Amino acid sequence: MYPDPAHHRPVQRAVEVHQPTPLTPAAPYPAPLVPVQPGTVPTVASVVLPDGRVVTGYAVSPMQPDPVAARPAVSRTAVNVALGGVGFLAVCGGLLLLTTFIAALTALITQLITLAAVIFGGWIAVQIFSSNRHSGGTTVNIRKAVIKRNRFYQ
Repeated sequence: MYPDPAHHRPVQRAVEVHQPTPLTPAAPYPAPLVPVQPGTVPTVASVVLPDGRVVTGYAVSPMQPDPVAARPAVSRTAVNVALGGVGFLAVCGGLLLLTTFIAALTALITQLITLAAVIFGGWIAVQIFSSNRHSGGTTVNIRKAVIKRNRFYQ
């Protein structure tokens, strides 16, 4: 959009090339391999071929197949599914008992609140409808009272 100023030329810098420094291993030479002697010396066998030549070598025992593991009568997956079902039923039974307990506790609290309301209401009804119309309180008119040691004197 704006022209480059003619009196300034871009500064050209020399290209710097950095060569990585190779890492030297901790041990300049690998450790020599030490042959390991077998614990027992195998037996040497000689075989006479039909043409008369004798071949000598170590006897190699034939490869024995791995024993086949006895398969269980029931697969592990079936056992796991069955145990999961038993655990689920146990949890469901416990949840059913828990909800039954909560419902019974709620009913008990409701009955206790109702009983308290009936008793309190009965007490109030007895106070209101008692045959003695006299209120049980004492009316005291204090005109000139002198208070000494927490006692009233007239």
